[in-house]
Amino acid sequence: MEAGVRLSAGASKWDIRKKIWDYMEANNLADFPRPVHHRIPNFKGSHQACDAVRELEVFNRTSEIKVDPDKPLEGVRLVTLQARKTLLVPTPRLRSGLFNKIVPPPGATKEILRICATSQGVKDYSVPIGLDAKVQVDLVVVGSVAVSEKGWRIGKGEGFADMEYAMMVSMGAIREDTPVVTIVHDCQVVDITEELLDDHDLTVDYILTPTRTIKTGCKRPKPQGIIWHKISYKMLERIPILKNLRYREKQAGKDVILKDEHPDFPNARKPEDSDENAKSGNTKLQTESTSVQIEHRHVGNDSLSTKSETHGALATVYVGNIPPGTRVSELKSALREFHASPLRLSWQGAQCRAFLDYTDKMTAESVVSSLKGLSLRGQTLRVEMAKNQRNKGTQSCEVLRTAG
Repeated sequence: MEAGVRLSAGASKWDIRKKIWDYMEANNLADFPRPVHHRIPNFKGSHQACDAVRELEVFNRTSEIKVDPDKPLEGVRLVTLQARKTLLVPTPRLRSGLFNKIVPPPGATKEILRICATSQGVKDYSVPIGLDAKVQVDLVVVGSVAVSEKGWRIGKGEGFADMEYAMMVSMGAIREDTPVVTIVHDCQVVDITEELLDDHDLTVDYILTPTRTIKTGCKRPKPQGIIWHKISYKMLERIPILKNLRYREKQAGKDVILKDEHPDFPNARKPEDSDENAKSGNTKLQTESTSVQIEHRHVGNDSLSTKSETHGALATVYVGNIPPGTRVSELKSALREFHASPLRLSWQGAQCRAFLDYTDKMTAESVVSSLKGLSLRGQTLRVEMAKNQRNKGTQSCEVLRTAG
């Protein structure tokens, strides 16, 4: 530990973060972007520390590596691409999914690979990875604000690295023994008491600094999945992919009661009450649209023909790749789970698709984000804004007959 970083007895996580940030700025150890406060701090010598990952056996035997998008980890992303390994980077703040896979163009030069490793490169050369993709992460690299030689880690306080790890466990993308590496400046290696750690906190197995490689030998269990009773409705709305994972785990019979629903939570709400609130407030969808608003008439024993009223300037979402034989009630049920019930649903079962109408583009785009990776009967649906607005007025589409 750097002599200048002195922690008082009983220091909290925020005390430690502030000490580290202040020390790095005061001693000009920080690097762009500055100031480093409230960030995973970049530091002078970060590329040297990152380059040391080449010497780790756990790096050399891996094929798929997840590296956080933080600036001080840019060197690890570059080394991973240069070694022709699969590089997965979490989407910023988990707004639109979990992973992006970085795909350099064919015949990429060293300079292009350097660009691919930057935040701009992550945007320009990435493709999203769905929840049903067969991802098996062999190594996890995270940023830290502070870390101890025992492997205790403190992030910047938003919990994204912890959440990303828990989500990887939930989707089966990680094993219990998958190593976790962090890259920090020497001054960020401090004494942290285990009492500060919670059961959702991620620990690390290796610490790389500009001068040292530390194998922590940490035996503390890592998160075993998403701890739903610590997730709030606010977080669920902020991270749409959480809705999808919760839906899957609920279907699998797991306990997915949220913090707001827990009996110990002040003014705890019932799930159905909270669902109604989420529909009307968080997703800005009209509560009266919990059922499909369509006029229909019988055409035969197996199908219905629908005739929709003409609405104003609606925004339409396309849902494709629906498994053959799926009932419209199954899609409606999934939409309710995600608080995404439309004003109008046009079901085209024979073509394995459906169209969802919403009041405005903002609401529709929010729904698209929420439903990314949604699957029915084990098949991932294709959800996107409709390329063309359908003709207004009367439309005909087949609807599979349902019981409700």
